Amino acid sequence: MQQTKFCIKDIKSQPTRVDMLTVYSYEMNVYLVKLSVGDSTGWVYEGNSPKRFTSSQQIRDVFEGLNILASQMLHESPYDEMIGNPASAQSTSTLPFSMKQPY
Repeated sequence: MQQTKFCIKDIKSQPTRVDMLTVYSYEMNVYLVKLSVGDSTGWVYEGNSPKRFTSSQQIRDVFEGLNILASQMLHESPYDEMIGNPASAQSTSTLPFSMKQPY
């Protein structure tokens, strides 16, 4: 798969079918979004930096109205490292992520 930088303004200005929207959840309310569109995959950028989201609702608001076929959230837990254990193979959780607005 080809790595691409997806600019937020470009995604919103042209019709784009997103095969998979993946939310990467980090500590302290930091979320990054990676898109898969056809044969390309990559992070969502705003300017020269990856777009940093502060809530799951902000992600829904920014991508509202786009044709998103599937979405998921990946959360990496640093718990093992925090207590001095080696990194666990099970430290990443894949969760369903709904793009539906909670009206």
